[in-house]
Amino acid sequence: MNDAPPLPPLPPRDPAGHKGTFGCVCVVGGHAAAPDVMLGSVVLASLGALRAGAALCIAAAPAPLVPAILAANPSATGLPLPVDGDGRLVPHAVAEAIDLQAARANAFVLGPGLGTGFAESQVTVRVLSSDDGRPVVVDADAINNLSTVPRFDADLRAPMVLTPHPGEYRRIASALRIDLDPVDPVARPAAAERLAQRLGCVVALKGHGTVVSDGHRTWTCAHGNDVLAVGGSGDVLAGVVAGLLAQHGRALGLFDCTRLAVEAHARAGETWAARAGGTAGMLASELAAEVPVALAAMRTLARP
Repeated sequence: MNDAPPLPPLPPRDPAGHKGTFGCVCVVGGHAAAPDVMLGSVVLASLGALRAGAALCIAAAPAPLVPAILAANPSATGLPLPVDGDGRLVPHAVAEAIDLQAARANAFVLGPGLGTGFAESQVTVRVLSSDDGRPVVVDADAINNLSTVPRFDADLRAPMVLTPHPGEYRRIASALRIDLDPVDPVARPAAAERLAQRLGCVVALKGHGTVVSDGHRTWTCAHGNDVLAVGGSGDVLAGVVAGLLAQHGRALGLFDCTRLAVEAHARAGETWAARAGGTAGMLASELAAEVPVALAAMRTLARP
């Protein structure tokens, strides 16, 4: 189902641009409490944002994880988030740190490797209750946390792009009493559209033929294959979406930035598969490395 207009041209880069020109993304995620220590998702989302052309990326993660995150991606800057003695986030202190230290961010990614629980749910709702107009890509555990908060939709004020895989879709759809199949190819467009309408956001329902909907226009990506079926692929996509929003969100809007990101992400996977001679074995970090090539090709195709 494609009742949306064709993809818009990807705007050219300003050859005289500088770090202030191309935007800053803040990735909020990671989990330091035993037994589930998670930091790779923040690394991959930050790589996705930078590979999409954002000039800067802030990795906001539990303080004990920040050194390892920056070792894996030294191009990012670290924002240590306060934790308690068990490694759990301290919600009010996290909110203060983000407000003070991520003021320069033009877009956020919320949720990669965040974990679930009371503290994580409070952080999720706090970020999404901001009404300063900066878009938030709501991914992974941020979606799972929302699904556990009664009447969470009453507190959502930030412009949002939700990027659920089918399992995450089912959780949040169930909380909203939406009963549509996120797997059936025939039903997927309606499923994405209904969730977008219900929350007043853009939804990118991941899977074979990722569906993007703003509740009025719905578009299905024709690119991509099983090469993308690897852990971390979705984290990269979340970063790419935020990277394009940081650069072009005002000019293109959430719906078109998300479509362009999904297209570039899928084409990047195809490029890797063509060079490898098969679709198995790609690492998510390798997928991120192919994103600039995909975006460059999309800019070339957009030229008159």
